[in-house]
Amino acid sequence: MRFDSIVRVASTSLVLRENPLGDPMERTTAVYLPPAYNDEPNRYYPVIWVLAPFTSWGERYFSLQAWDENIPQRMDRLISTGQAEPAILIFPDCFTRLGGSQYVNSSAVGDYEDYIIDDLIPKVEGQFRTLNDRDHRGVMGYSSGGYGALVLSMRHSDTFGAAACHSGDMGFEWCYLPDIPGAVRAIEQAGGLDALLNNIRALTRPRDKSRDFFAALNLVAMSACYSPNPGSPFGFDLPFDSYSGEIIPDVWQRWLEGDPIRMAAGHVPALRDLTALYFDCGLRDEYNLFLGARQFHRKLTELEIAHQYEEHDGGHHHINWRYDQSLPLITRALSANT
Repeated sequence: MRFDSIVRVASTSLVLRENPLGDPMERTTAVYLPPAYNDEPNRYYPVIWVLAPFTSWGERYFSLQAWDENIPQRMDRLISTGQAEPAILIFPDCFTRLGGSQYVNSSAVGDYEDYIIDDLIPKVEGQFRTLNDRDHRGVMGYSSGGYGALVLSMRHSDTFGAAACHSGDMGFEWCYLPDIPGAVRAIEQAGGLDALLNNIRALTRPRDKSRDFFAALNLVAMSACYSPNPGSPFGFDLPFDSYSGEIIPDVWQRWLEGDPIRMAAGHVPALRDLTALYFDCGLRDEYNLFLGARQFHRKLTELEIAHQYEEHDGGHHHINWRYDQSLPLITRALSANT
């Protein structure tokens, strides 16, 4: 990886001040600069915000693995071979003590949607030679980051002009409900939801690494994002009974309102206004997300919204290679009017 390809921007966010989890308001945002950035001082670039998956943050995309490229290395190659147009990539840190924010505002987690839109975009882009308008700004991500990319592009059509989603959370019935039995077991084993939350919120890494624990972690974090409730002793409502696993209809309905499949019909103009909309999923996805992706593809087709959907033979993890499809598409769309 080029020594000058990554710049880190430290900032203090008033948006995250006094967030309910006590997470830091001081964050570092990593910025990838294309190869010619320092050699062509008069050139300005499109920008893509790259959102990390659950239990991670922006710099997760810099991890080095044998026989694979991280995202900066991959972007360098795609630019050098002419497959992708040069662009600045920005990797925000939206990690929380519960594992993630889904990039939405929540009284139980914090206002991470506002953090990106109102705080980071003007603060970070202003330090670099970005073409800082919606026609030259995109958003993309993987898993929870893919979910965030879709939601932000729907809710903020004046901010983002293109979006890409890899294995994003959608089709909530299939990707979340299968975790309920394991979550019930983990809550009981911990001694109740209070005890489980104390474990999750501990500053040290949770010692329980069982499948059931992570099912509970996922559903607790998603509850804090999708069904926050300031009147609850926990700050949020679970969508299921923690003893029997029975679905609580009114809470589950709040979750469904945040499913991209159901959101699409209410955001048709924003989706149609995107210059590029790409999403994909693996047929072996361990969270059944390919079913949600197929439903989203069908819904967009019914709504006559232009998009590109692809399936592959992989699972949910180790899919950096899929950025060879999305980065060229998005960078070309964002560079069309430069």
